[in-house]
Formats: sequence, C-alpha cells, structure tokens
Amino acid sequence: MRTTGIELNTRRRGFAEAVELVSSMRFAISLLTIVAIASVIGTVLKQNEPMPNYVNQFGPFWFEVFAKLGLYSVYSSWWFLLILVVLILSTALCVVRNAPKMVRDMRSWREHVREESLRNFHHKAEWSAPLARTLLAAQTAERLRHAGYAVKLVEKDGGLLVAAKKGAGNKFGYIFAHSAIIVILLGGMLDSELPVKFQQWFLGKTPFGGSGVIADIPAQHRLGTSNPSFRGNTLIAEGQTSNTALLPQAAGVLVQELPFSIKLEKFHIDFYSTGMPKLFASDVLVRDSETGKTFPATIKVNHPLIYKGIAVYQSSFDDGGSKLKLTGFPMSGTADKAFQIEGTVGSATELKQGGETWSVEWSGFRPFNVENIAANQDARAVAKNTSFNEQFASTLGKASGSAAKNDGAKDLKNVGPSVQYKLRDKTGQAREFMNYMQPLTLEGAQVYLAGVRSNPSENFSFLRIPADSEYSVRTWMRLRAALADPALRSEAARRYAARALAPEQLAQGGLAAQLEESAGRTLAIFSGEGGRGGFIGVSQFLEKIPQAEQEKAATIFMKMLNGALWELWQAANARAGLAPVEPTEANGRFLQLATNALSDSVFYGAPVYLQLEEFVEVKASVLQMTRSPGKNIVYFGCLLLVAGVFAMFYIRERRIWVWLRDTEGGAHALMAMSTQRKTLDFEREFDDLKEKLPQPA
Repeated sequence: MRTTGIELNTRRRGFAEAVELVSSMRFAISLLTIVAIASVIGTVLKQNEPMPNYVNQFGPFWFEVFAKLGLYSVYSSWWFLLILVVLILSTALCVVRNAPKMVRDMRSWREHVREESLRNFHHKAEWSAPLARTLLAAQTAERLRHAGYAVKLVEKDGGLLVAAKKGAGNKFGYIFAHSAIIVILLGGMLDSELPVKFQQWFLGKTPFGGSGVIADIPAQHRLGTSNPSFRGNTLIAEGQTSNTALLPQAAGVLVQELPFSIKLEKFHIDFYSTGMPKLFASDVLVRDSETGKTFPATIKVNHPLIYKGIAVYQSSFDDGGSKLKLTGFPMSGTADKAFQIEGTVGSATELKQGGETWSVEWSGFRPFNVENIAANQDARAVAKNTSFNEQFASTLGKASGSAAKNDGAKDLKNVGPSVQYKLRDKTGQAREFMNYMQPLTLEGAQVYLAGVRSNPSENFSFLRIPADSEYSVRTWMRLRAALADPALRSEAARRYAARALAPEQLAQGGLAAQLEESAGRTLAIFSGEGGRGGFIGVSQFLEKIPQAEQEKAATIFMKMLNGALWELWQAANARAGLAPVEPTEANGRFLQLATNALSDSVFYGAPVYLQLEEFVEVKASVLQMTRSPGKNIVYFGCLLLVAGVFAMFYIRERRIWVWLRDTEGGAHALMAMSTQRKTLDFEREFDDLKEKLPQPA
C-alpha cells in the first residue's frame, strides 16, 4: 500500500507541531510548575520515612493512595524523573531550534536594508557634509568604532552603507541560560537516586527490611563500590570499624559497599553551659581496601574527609551500646518489691512480670537532656488528657498537676541522663517509654518524669512520680501497691473512720461502720476495682448522681479520698515496719502529688517502671557518606546560568545603519538606530551619536 503525498505532509506537519509544542515556552513553564508543586510536597511531607509512620499519620486508605502516587519518595519517583527527562528534552529542542538562528543573527550585519526602510525607523537622523562619500564613510566608521561598535562598509547601488553593531552577544544569554538548565538537570539526575533506582529496576537489587548483622545481608541487598552516586549513613561506635553505608529506602535499606574502611578511635563532644552540644568530631583511622594503606583523620562538622571521590561528613552522634543498670518497680498488683535489671542499648532483655514475659528493647540513652524548666513549665509538653481535675475544676476546685502551664518563659537546663526503651508483649504489641534518671523540680516539687507513647509519631506523655525525702520513688510505689491491696484499703478505711469520728460516735457502732464502708468504697473506686480507676473512675461514679447534687458529692468524695489515702499511707508504712508519717506541710504536699500520679498511672500502660541507676556510656558517631559526581557538572551549569542571566540583562544589542549618497558639494547621510529594549541609556546614546557623527573632522 503506497502512502500519498498528502498523508506524508500531514504526518510531517503533525510531527513539526509536536516538536514545536514540546519546545515551546508554555510547555516548559507547565513542567516547571509541576516540578515546583512536587518540590513543595517533598518539602512538607517527610521523605523516606518508615512505612508505619505514614500509616499512623494518614491512615490505611490515604497511605495506599499516597504510596501509589510515590509521595513518600517524590524525588526518586518514576513520574518525577520522567518530568525531568521531558524538561531536558524540551529545553534541548528549544536550544537546537533557536540557537543556530541566533548565531546567524549575531554574525549578520543586516546590510540588505534600503534607504526607504531606514526612514521608517523611529530613531533616525539626517545631515550633509562637504566631504566625498568615501571620506564621510571612513569618518563615520572611525567614530562608531571609537564608540565601541563593530563596523562594516557595504557598497550599494547609488550609495554606501555603514553597518555597525554592538552587544550582539546578548543572544548568548538565551543559549547559556537554556543550556544551563540542561546541564544542571543532568548533573542533578546523576547525583539523584536514579543510579540506585536503575540497579533496582534492572539489576535485581532490593531493599533489606529485616534485622541482623550487616555482614550477613545477602548480595541482592548490597550495592558495589562502583555505584556512581549515593548518599547514606553509617553509625560507628568507639573502637569499631565500618566499611559500609546504609541507604534508606521506603521498604528498608540498601547496603552500600565502600572502597575503604573507617575505624572510630575517639569521639569528641563539647557542650555549652546549658548542656547543648557545641562541637563534635571523630578521630578515625582510614584503611584502603585495595592497597591496605592506612592514615588517621579527624572529621568535624563542615570539615569532611574526602577520599576516593567519597565525602565523609560528620552528621550527628548516637549511642554505641551503652551499658545500663536499672531498678524495676511493679506498676500493677499488690507487690512493691524492687528488682534489678541490666541492658545494652541496641539489644533486648527478657522481663518476667505477673506471670507474663516481656521483651525490653533498649532503644536509646542520653547522658544530657537540655529542657526548658521555666516557672510553671514542664520539661516537655505533658499531655493533658490524664488530668481529671483540669476537666472538673469547677467541681473539685484544685489542679491535679498532670499538665504544666506554659507561660512562655525559657530556662534551659541540663536535667541529666534519660533512658528510652520499648516494652513488647508476647503478641508483638509495644509501647515506648522514656524515663529520666534524676528528679526534676517542677512547680516547686521534686518529681520523676516517666514518659510513654503508643507510636513514634506521637509526643511523650509524662507521668509525674513525686520524689520522697530520700529522693526516690519507693514511697510512691509502696502507696501504689497499698491502693491495690483490698486488705490495706480496709485497714485504711477503719483508721479513717476512727480518726474522723468522736469517741461517742464510735461507741454507737453503726455510724462508724457506715463511714468505714464509704471510705473503703471511695478507695476501691479510685483504685480501679471494677472500673478504670483514678479520677476517671471518680467522674464515672459522679455521673450516676443527679446533676444538682454532683458538686456537693464531689466535695465530700474528695475530702474522704484525701483522708483515706493519708491513712492508707500510714497503713502501708506500718506493714513495712516504718515509722508513722508526720502530718507536716511537706507530707501533705507529697500526698497531693502522689494522688495525682496514682490517678494518671492508669494511663501508663506498663507492668513495670524502670529507673536508671548506673550507666557506662559508649559513644557512637553518625557519618554521612556521599558520592556526587554530578556536583561539578551542577557547578558548571550554575556558572553558565549566571553568565546567561548577565548577558540577557546587562548586554544590550544595538545596531546602526548610515546610508551615504553623493550630493552637490559633498555627501548626504541618513542614520537609523535600533535596539531590542528601548531604555533611557539607549535614548542618551542615540542623542550623543546624533550630535557627534555630523560634526566636521
């Protein structure tokens, strides 16, 4: 079947229109707009985070939608890379189509003008001179050269044309600027994850999502030393060596092999008086894997080590496996006996408590914690959802103290070490905890902060455990265990009734038994017997009372609760063989804080509280490894872009034509001048030339 000429012309015309569209300014602007929108998304939405974080943040439905769109790794998604490729193609076509014409125009003198056409110019001038045409042409050419113009003389029918041009190189601005975009995009793509993605798409490399020793990770999860571009991190503890970097991916990590190994000899860190890090650096020993050559180096912030095309930056620091010794206290049941437990950061310890087995995963240790300890301000933003009295202040008239008020003041202090760990049950469910080693002074009281959160995307909510006279949590733990003991609650109720009633009222029997029963029931409600416990249990109890009587009932309930808890404290001390508690202001304040902590403890959700006692810190340095061969290409593109912008904005093209013809007694000159952008400088230059050119030699 033969193709007709009409069909060929139609196809050619369609192809030409497609090329014109792709190379057009509106098409490039559309692509740049999409790139800008994608860049905003990539800036607002944290990239390459663990997938569970996105599930917790957006929910299962939107997590799947955003995952399909590749929003969790925008800059390495296929559609973003495709846009960059099309943008490169569009810009390249634009340069290919227009650059030859611009070069020809720069080289052209535009000598094919006519005298009649010059008269139509807005900027023109005429004069006569008593000189021969050739002499006037030479004089005019010399004066134009003195003004910085390139000049050419062209013989015309009946005349002589002096063609001059200046600033024709401004068209290089267009060529340089568009070429710079291509160069920068190519360099950026070379330094992007495209080489890594290429190996995943075509060479079978897959992210590793498990756990274990790096040396045991299979080859399909490892990238060779010839990988042209990458950006990863490695964590090295003091005395240890690493020859790999980990490249974070959405589904895990890729292991990047390095052509050398780094041993961390010593990690240095200096602090300001507030405890904030001031400087940190790593003394390392580098060993070349090929030659065996070793040399020492010090890596500091903004002072990287560059070896074999790989830049090693001091990124941050972490724990390298500190040794921890802690004291554990039961947080449920009637037992209050402490026990010892040890752990190493980065590992797990088995914990048996209440007939169940838990795994303690030691996730972090910090020897310094700089917090804002201003007046009426907690060390961290403590959640208010555990504060019953904040919700029922009009009824109870007191603050429970589970959430501090932030008055905007700042008092940064180092509050000492903290330990962070996860408690994982046999079903695999875990909650994360963070406990401070030392008590903090908040609102004039010494309290231990015990933080808890259900997932990493949440902030910690803190339980405030008041410190006793010996700066420990043992008194509160003893009171907590006593509250869970029905026998001690009954003893406390009996003591309360005996103290609250006069001797003659006690002799009646019935009133004492009634008060004892009420006090026992109050303690039972607060302890959570048959319900949630704490002030939440109290609120649920008050909701059953007619609304008109709730305020009065709440006042009576709180008065009885405070008295019964005081007697419970006394009974707990008596069982432990300790002296009775003196009714002092300090002990009253302690009981108030202890009551609030007992109420808030129902939200703690852990079988034990672990208090840090001793530690041996092991420091680790976090180094960032980058190989970016496109960096110099990008720098060259930036230079091109600067040169292009300078040429476009600061070089103005001007052209002058002077038509000379013979007249009686001399020669007549017609001058015309043009430019792409008419400015005040152009007007002044035209007026200056219009005045100087006609002057006699």
